[in-house]
Amino acid sequence: GIEIAYKEKSDEVRKKARQDLSCHVMGQLKEWLRKTLPYVTTQNALGKAVTYLANNWEKLERYVEEGYLPIDNNAAERAIRPFVIGRKNWLFSDTPRGAKASAQLYSLVETAKANGQEPYAWLRHALERLPMATSVEDYEALLPWNCSPASPS
Repeated sequence: GIEIAYKEKSDEVRKKARQDLSCHVMGQLKEWLRKTLPYVTTQNALGKAVTYLANNWEKLERYVEEGYLPIDNNAAERAIRPFVIGRKNWLFSDTPRGAKASAQLYSLVETAKANGQEPYAWLRHALERLPMATSVEDYEALLPWNCSPASPS
């Protein structure tokens, strides 16, 4: 509920709300986890969930440190969903190298999208300039979060 209420707010406002409100809820959850963990077994769904939470607690706590950190990975899950659904279509990529090349290309396309770039424009921009890159700075300048290629006409 806290995340929903502050979803449209600035990162700074969300950070303050998380530290004022979410930390209290996290403390309650951690206390429940401390009391519950000794009484569950990993042989059932509850035990598996409680053990998973305990093993990943430090990662979960990180989201209250900053307002820009997402509480979940839903955006990443949505981004890869088309590829998970299409997995059967790509089963016959001909060779393992072909499958690897496809995976690398899909990764580049989704990274461009995640950084607000139109994939074709960014790929064309990067691939045209890649042969001239000679330093780490040249390569970094081609990353989708560091450049703004013109959209294709």
